[in-house]
Amino acid sequence: MVTLCWAAKGGSGTTVVAAGLALASTRPSLLVDLDGEIPAVLGVAEPERPGVREWLASDAAADHLADLLIDIGPRTWLLPWQAAANGVRDSDAREGAARWAALGDWLHDWSSQWGCDVTVDVGTRTPPDPLTARATRSLLVTRPCYLSLRRASRCPVRPTGVVLVDEPGRGLGSRDVEHALGVPIDAVVSIDPTVARAVDAGLLATRLPRVMTRALRQAAA
Repeated sequence: MVTLCWAAKGGSGTTVVAAGLALASTRPSLLVDLDGEIPAVLGVAEPERPGVREWLASDAAADHLADLLIDIGPRTWLLPWQAAANGVRDSDAREGAARWAALGDWLHDWSSQWGCDVTVDVGTRTPPDPLTARATRSLLVTRPCYLSLRRASRCPVRPTGVVLVDEPGRGLGSRDVEHALGVPIDAVVSIDPTVARAVDAGLLATRLPRVMTRALRQAAA
């Protein structure tokens, strides 16, 4: 299964949710970073080897992506966005439809070959259509925030489901979110200080807080 996680607005918690989905999976898991923040959130070293960004800017075959993977836990790998010392400019990256389609095909094949869950942190960029077309599902990560829902409802890409980051004191609830977006909520993750402490201490990869494990394990299944 290939899952895209994305947000219509920054600060929604997309990277933490994507990492949590990958770590909560009971199957082999591949976490794909398209936003560049996964190493910092997991508390692992910034990658020295190239990543997806460099691959997009090259003519390398999709098979070379397997050489870029980094072990981050038992049966869990990271495909990073870029090397820490990256000389690729934004204008150099060939983010054309053919390259995104090739990436999507490779992720689908990897998932099928290894019986692996693939979770892609797309960040706040609009998921590329060729990548979306090859994904099993597309999860919008959002808080019950009017501005976030307003942007998401105007996005040309429609999610298949929602991961709601529940924020106490908001005037909007789960039903409001489902009504506004017209898709079901797959998981509700409560804002909890144990998650922030795990990220701050660089322990998310080794000690996923129970509040996230409980909330995301069903969605990861």
